[in-house]
Amino acid sequence: MSGSKPAEPAQSSAPDPDALEVAPGAAHEKVEGWVPQLASEDDLRDALEKAFDYRGDVTIRLKSGTSVEGYVFDRRIGATLAESVVRVIPKDSRQKTSVAFNDIAGLAFTGRDMAAGKSWENWVRNYWQKKAAGEKNIGLEPENLK
Repeated sequence: MSGSKPAEPAQSSAPDPDALEVAPGAAHEKVEGWVPQLASEDDLRDALEKAFDYRGDVTIRLKSGTSVEGYVFDRRIGATLAESVVRVIPKDSRQKTSVAFNDIAGLAFTGRDMAAGKSWENWVRNYWQKKAAGEKNIGLEPENLK
């Protein structure tokens, strides 16, 4: 058919990846050694959320006078403090423990933050410092976490 134009390519419905919004990464606060004031329910909930994100041990002081020290690996948020629990792997045991929010009298970030300063940028900087110093067979080994 003379005189007819060639068909135009179909428009892609895929979004332009350069135009997509990029969500910022998580920012980790330095809370190692922090003992939050738990004056309100919101203070307690906020502190326990930070404890869940923390990569070290926390000490939870209970209203009964006892304490649980360990790694917070889970939390289950309910409508009330009595329905909300934080789950901990105690430092001296592998037996998982659940603590109701309303049983908590105090909280302290007592353990070392195991991931502090462990970024890719730090690893690369250490590599280039060793290389610049003339070291051979450079192998940066991960730090022992025990």
